[in-house]
Amino acid sequence: MEHQTPQIEVQPVNKAKVKNFIKVMLYLAAITAIEFAIAFTVPHEHKWIRIIVFIALTIVKAYYIVAEFMHLGHEKKSLKMSIVLPMLFVVFLIFIMIYQGGAILEALANT
Repeated sequence: MEHQTPQIEVQPVNKAKVKNFIKVMLYLAAITAIEFAIAFTVPHEHKWIRIIVFIALTIVKAYYIVAEFMHLGHEKKSLKMSIVLPMLFVVFLIFIMIYQGGAILEALANT
């Protein structure tokens, strides 16, 4: 029985992929810096504006992460929609549960 060692071939660095990775990383870092700046500068009286901005920036960051690191950004539109639309439906269901829960609590408090 003969033992064979695997042949390992070192690939040269793909500079375009490294440049794209750094670009996405800088986008994510900039969005995070904006979130931190908003968290520490927006007064507490404007709570809803801060929440809406955080949700919007989180969606943007999630898009970049899924598109680049999970390679969904380079797929066909039909595959993207088959993943994104069910997630939007889940977010819509969560919104309905929160809204209805608040209405039920308010109705119980008024009785």
